[in-house]
Amino acid sequence: MIVFDLECLNGHTFEGWFEGREDIEKQQEQGILTCPVCETTTVARKLHPIAIKKSSSHTTQRALQASQEAMVELTEKVAEYVEKNYEDVGSSFTKEALKMHYGAEEHRNIRGTTTKEEDKVLTKEGVPVLRVPVTKNPKDDLN
Repeated sequence: MIVFDLECLNGHTFEGWFEGREDIEKQQEQGILTCPVCETTTVARKLHPIAIKKSSSHTTQRALQASQEAMVELTEKVAEYVEKNYEDVGSSFTKEALKMHYGAEEHRNIRGTTTKEEDKVLTKEGVPVLRVPVTKNPKDDLN
């Protein structure tokens, strides 16, 4: 025997005892599974808190670590793509971006740095900017 918590279309909850998972599905298909309160046949299984298996803290730690590693890898790939495909204009980013925005220069992919004040100017002028975190390259530590 297996016990399921059930809920009808009208929000009534009740318990059902069945021979197995196939038995509940069969009764639903045949339309004989009904709510004992309102007799509707639109009934669905509810998750029962006892039946929900929680992962162990070790499993959760591994999943979290894997997720963090995936984020680091993705960030590195994005940074590498930007480095290879965007011209580095350094601290002239705001000036160059505004020139392109107002048509004084042809559009091109650029990257660089801005101050907080320059960020405000770009936002006010409606210049779309994507901020990409910069990862430290081990080669940068070489003399």
